[in-house]
Amino acid sequence: MTRTASAHWAGGLKDGKGTVSTASGVLKDTQYSFSTRFENGAGTNPEELIAAAHAGCFSMALSGQLGNAGMTAESIDTKASLTLEKTDAGFTITAIHLDVSVKIPGADQAKFNEAAQNAKKGCPVSRVLNTNITMDAKLV
Repeated sequence: MTRTASAHWAGGLKDGKGTVSTASGVLKDTQYSFSTRFENGAGTNPEELIAAAHAGCFSMALSGQLGNAGMTAESIDTKASLTLEKTDAGFTITAIHLDVSVKIPGADQAKFNEAAQNAKKGCPVSRVLNTNITMDAKLV
């Protein structure tokens, strides 16, 4: 399986502008720039897209892990907060924190905790990221 996305950039780093698109069409010529990445401009940025991918991947992985433990969630809500910092090597993603709220009536807390840890370690996006991943997962 191969998934594709593309980016177009024109101009210099600070005055240039770009767009990102996905083969599915979910993103089509979505604007990004220096200001959307390092300031508060309108548009997206690579780090926001990585955080969205991680939140989505983790939520699906947790659903699978819960199924393996005999539980089905009514809902899984995941917020991924990505930290980008300037290090000696340059700008680096230094951490991602997952805040997870899951609704499962009558859930076994120990089985839930194990499923959440397995999902954090096992989701493909977690495995591709070379950064510190932390998580707060709770039943609601």
